[in-house]
Amino acid sequence: MKPKVCLVVGMGRGIGLSVARRFGREGYRLGLVARNEASLENYAGALELDGYTVGRFPADVSRTSQLISAVREAEKQLGPIEVLVYNAYASQESRASELSLEALEETLKVNLYGALVAAQLVIPGMLSRRKGTLLFTGGGLALNPQPDRAALSIGKAALRALVGSLSKELYHEGIHVATVTIAGQIRRNTPFDPDLIAEKFWELHAQPPGQWKTEIVYQG
Repeated sequence: MKPKVCLVVGMGRGIGLSVARRFGREGYRLGLVARNEASLENYAGALELDGYTVGRFPADVSRTSQLISAVREAEKQLGPIEVLVYNAYASQESRASELSLEALEETLKVNLYGALVAAQLVIPGMLSRRKGTLLFTGGGLALNPQPDRAALSIGKAALRALVGSLSKELYHEGIHVATVTIAGQIRRNTPFDPDLIAEKFWELHAQPPGQWKTEIVYQG
């Protein structure tokens, strides 16, 4: 039996680490992608102490060539990716009336373009196996945009539209595409504890065909 692999793009100490642990408990090999190599090593070390098999793949997701290399190396080292979790995001504090195109573009490279590239890299293999899950970390700003967080509001709304489009395209191909839209501030030991949110990622992945949801709006 081939090993099960979950690739987390945009690894961090919140959602990323909690989701990795959740899938690790289910026997998945874990691929971690993050820009900061020192932080990546810390996350990987913590997961290995828990007994999980972990691969480290440093990359800046805003640089397409680095993201492509990281995903390809993950499949080479760990095996075919069954679950992709795209958790990367970038923010720019600005009102829409003052937001420059250059600043918006920089955030969209992470919030939208990286998500599309990562998905396109793993979809062909999933199509050939007629199996796979693409999960994306959404945000409540997609539903309730805020004036001083215009760039992230736009990015999360666009990501939500991308998920909906991919879901309808790939549903009958055996690929489940969904987002966890987090409508609150992530903080441990609160209703928005990342461990609680990670359960929603697993819930989406574990849903049987015919019962797939495209979105869970998590409100704590």
